[in-house]
Amino acid sequence: MPAVSNRALHLGTENAFVVLAEVNARIRAGHDVISFCIGQPDFPTPGNIQDAAVAAIRGGKHGYTPSAGIDELRQAIAADIRRTRGLEVEPSDVVVGAGAKPFIGYSVLSTTDYGAGDEVIYPNPGFPIYDSQIRVNGAVPVPISLRESRQFNFDPNELADRITPKTKLLILNSPQNPTGGIIPRAEMEAIAEILRRHEQVWVFADEIYGRLVYEGEFVSIATLPGMLERTIISDGCSKTWAMTGWRLGFVANRKLAPYLTTWITNTESCASQISQWAAVEALNGPQTEAKRMRDIFLQRRDLIVKLLNGVPGVTCQSPGGAFYAWPNVTEACRMIGAADSEEFRKRLLSEAGVAVLADIHFGPRVQGEGQHIRFSYAASTEAIEKGIGRMADFVRRNTR
Repeated sequence: MPAVSNRALHLGTENAFVVLAEVNARIRAGHDVISFCIGQPDFPTPGNIQDAAVAAIRGGKHGYTPSAGIDELRQAIAADIRRTRGLEVEPSDVVVGAGAKPFIGYSVLSTTDYGAGDEVIYPNPGFPIYDSQIRVNGAVPVPISLRESRQFNFDPNELADRITPKTKLLILNSPQNPTGGIIPRAEMEAIAEILRRHEQVWVFADEIYGRLVYEGEFVSIATLPGMLERTIISDGCSKTWAMTGWRLGFVANRKLAPYLTTWITNTESCASQISQWAAVEALNGPQTEAKRMRDIFLQRRDLIVKLLNGVPGVTCQSPGGAFYAWPNVTEACRMIGAADSEEFRKRLLSEAGVAVLADIHFGPRVQGEGQHIRFSYAASTEAIEKGIGRMADFVRRNTR
């Protein structure tokens, strides 16, 4: 048989989908499982957005579009960026894709050269596709540690120490997956000040959770002096409007827009035209449902943090945004004799029917930070109450 390439053999994955497959297999086998492992809103896409998609279908909007997206959507995105961030962005600066995720790879491809030793700094723990795309595209991954003592932010001084002449890209994610942490304005300003001393470094600003902020303010690094031109603003429709399956994301950067467009031409051709017309309505239409979902996520956040802090051996900071909780289970692992968070996760699923992700699914465990697991609280109040109750019973039952 022909061999598989080393690139394919070593391509990383997103373990949320791996664990989800395991969960679904257990459910098909008749097990009762409450899942907190997948990061997607549990709400239907708002009706006005669905109606816009149906109108597009009935209106014959079935074909290819320009690779960068339809003009109406690029105009709506530019207007939204101006409205939400106060930035002067033109429709020609905007590129639309089949989800925001592909732009991680396209941005690495557009700012680094394969095998040249170019470095990309990214948060750890962080979205696992960052590391995967850096490696597969021939750049050098340089993780920077998020620490619980800093509300899951990195120390800007550590960033300054990690930047070298080979550094070509910095990935920022705020609000963050998996911790829910937010980079506050003072730290964002410190990051920008460091970057001004290193003109060769681009920034990929993953702002997909930017509308799901509960504490403090959302700050885009692109709004700080000198940063707009070198920042790839990345956002999309999945989280804010419950549109994960519609696969509609976008970026904005004036210089890189033509190159990112060409990557799309080489890969997906264009995003679904139907999804693009739905996204026009998402951005331009009423925001009542988006606000309602955000308010419900806030209620769920407060509930799950309160309940987790009542579980023996567990402590949990209140996340400032997104819809993830990142509890510290170091003591709970000790209490039940689990070697680490991954053993804790596996036993929690098999013995209590509660599905979560472990910290190692988001990068190498940060030294000195203990053991953590991730809950997605994009789940009903009933599921949260029942699931955390099962977890508490599991720890009490197995405490040695």
